[in-house]
Amino acid sequence: MTASAPKKFEIPVWKQPNGSPLSCREKIKILNENLEEIREMAQDALEDGILMGCDEAQLRQVLLALVDSLENPYGDRNTEDR
Repeated sequence: MTASAPKKFEIPVWKQPNGSPLSCREKIKILNENLEEIREMAQDALEDGILMGCDEAQLRQVLLALVDSLENPYGDRNTEDR
């Protein structure tokens, strides 16, 4: 089995519900830091699972299902950049 090259992950342009980009640098910084922390934790979980003998495809499916299960506690709050 040959390992494929890792996919490059690019930080997105963060957008408001109306589609316009966020402009507050501090908000963007926090979002980017949070995303990197999540990526590192997910990478660690994937590596741990593989080392413990889990199927990689199943691990990836579980991680996707985890993200899909996240709930918005604020409801439909289509507001402008705060």
